[in-house]
Amino acid sequence: MAMSPAVPDLRRLARLFHALSDETRLCLLAMLREGERCVCDLSGALGSGQSRLSFHLKTLKDAGLVQDRKEGRWSYYSLVPEALEGLDEAVTALSPTQAVRVVKAKCC
Repeated sequence: MAMSPAVPDLRRLARLFHALSDETRLCLLAMLREGERCVCDLSGALGSGQSRLSFHLKTLKDAGLVQDRKEGRWSYYSLVPEALEGLDEAVTALSPTQAVRVVKAKCC
């Protein structure tokens, strides 16, 4: 899932930055660096309700940063190992001219 530095996917970058722009989601990612965790463990560690965490985990999942696995009635979450590969190169490759060109191509 590495991004090409020559032509970064602006939509994917926007989803990633949105997912990374919240302290709770950053905490979740830090916790998942240690390995797969049950949502009840994440909830207990953060002192947060499962419904609130579900929202944040869905945002991370939609951005391609985490994956889930069901086992019975429990959900387990883990990081997608290659999710952030190429992110720094894609950001470096962004240029104002390219960004405007991409936006104009999708508009009017």
